[in-house]
Formats: sequence, structure tokens, C-alpha cells
Amino acid sequence: MEPLDQDEIARYQRHILLPEVGGAGQQKLKAARILVIGAGGLGAPVLSYLAAAGVGTLGLIDDDRVSLSNLQRQVIYDTGTVGEMKTESAAQAIARLNPHVRTIRFEERFEPATAPRLMSGFQMVIDGSDNFDTRYAAADATESARVPLVTGAVGRFDGSLTVLKPYETGPDGVQNPSYRDLFPTPPPAGLIPVCSQTGIIGALTGVIGTLMAMEAIKLVTGIGEPLVGRLLLYDAQAARFDTVRYRRRHPSEGKTV
Repeated sequence: MEPLDQDEIARYQRHILLPEVGGAGQQKLKAARILVIGAGGLGAPVLSYLAAAGVGTLGLIDDDRVSLSNLQRQVIYDTGTVGEMKTESAAQAIARLNPHVRTIRFEERFEPATAPRLMSGFQMVIDGSDNFDTRYAAADATESARVPLVTGAVGRFDGSLTVLKPYETGPDGVQNPSYRDLFPTPPPAGLIPVCSQTGIIGALTGVIGTLMAMEAIKLVTGIGEPLVGRLLLYDAQAARFDTVRYRRRHPSEGKTV
């Protein structure tokens, strides 16, 4: 792995001091290539914290422009960036935060047909999209490519996240569950309203997005226990976290958790 220079050693000193991370772990972060789907409410904290952590290459997928209503929760942007492409504005923010991070921009949608090309060269995918079509596309594509996926979602005052590695077996020798074991079928179109219709508390996306970044850092460095087979739930109004375990679904079973 490429060694850290003096600026990087000073920048990442608090990581390097951790025995669980150290210089070797920081070098893994520098060598990491992570693709982030969506540069919105969840993507903003994910990108900010992974850039600050020293992830060497970040791929950014989003075909939207910054709007004034985004600024209540998408903290990687500011008033002066309204109207800019999100990928361009986010890449500029990342460069200001950490010039050691390389960004690759994709101003398009992540879909089954584009997934292999967009994922090429990346070792992990983080899905911060806001629709089920993209979530299922990301889950299916990463499972096929044997690439870990960190996926999260938010509602008005609640959020969830999990880590998917269905191509591996757990410590018990049982194959890890997939996204479709957790959510077998997408809900009917229009059943789940979007935040532009229902509203969302802005800081919630920071809570869930930061947790997603933490899971990615754990996966890269090999520390801790990732949320594989576990769905982390957060209720902002009650200030409560819950964890639900789920498993690979047998074809004859209707429930997985």
C-alpha cells in the first residue's frame, strides 16, 4: 500500500492513535474506492465523513441540481451552490475538505443496465438513494458483483440502515441474507410518499448518514462487527435505537425477521 505523507500523518493523527486503526488501517482507507449512490440527505454526511476519514477515491452518482429546499439537511452544499449539479458541488466541497481524496462524478441514474459500468473499479457501494427502484438495483448489482453494500433510508422522524454481504457465510456457516430477504418485494408505486410530500427533520439524515459512513469505515479497516444480518432502527422522537436481526429466507417462509 502507498505510504502516508507527513501531511496525511498529521491530518489523520487521531485515527492513527487508535490501535484498532493505526497506520495500517489508515493506509487501507487511502487505498479504498467507494461508490456513493445519491448526494442528497444521506449522501451529504456520508461523503463528508468518508472524505474527512481519508478514503482515497469516492465515486458520486446523482443527476440532480442543488435546490434551496435541499439546504435544510444536505449540509455538503450552501446557499451559493444552489443551481449547481450536486456531483460538481459535492466534489468541490470534498476537495476543500481534503485534497488527498479523488472524486469521480457520474451525473446519471444508477439502474440495472448502468450498474456494472458504474461499479467498475469500486470495492464497496453505499446507497443513499430515496427510492425503491434504486435500492433494489443496488442490492441486486452488488450481490452479483460480490461487493459489500451499505444501505440506509429515512422517513419523517425515523431511519434505518444495514450492511449486505449475501455472497458470504456468517460465523455459523449460514449464508448471509440479501436485501430481498429483508424486503422481498418493493411496495406499490406511490404507496410510500417522498419527503417533498411529507417533510423530514433535517438532522435525521445526519444521524443515519454518519452511521452509514461508520459502517463503511469498519468494513474497509476490518474493525468491529458490521451490521450484516442486522437492521439498525432509529426513532428520533423517542431518541431510541433498536436492532432487528434478519436471516436468509427459505422459499417456503413468509417472514424473515
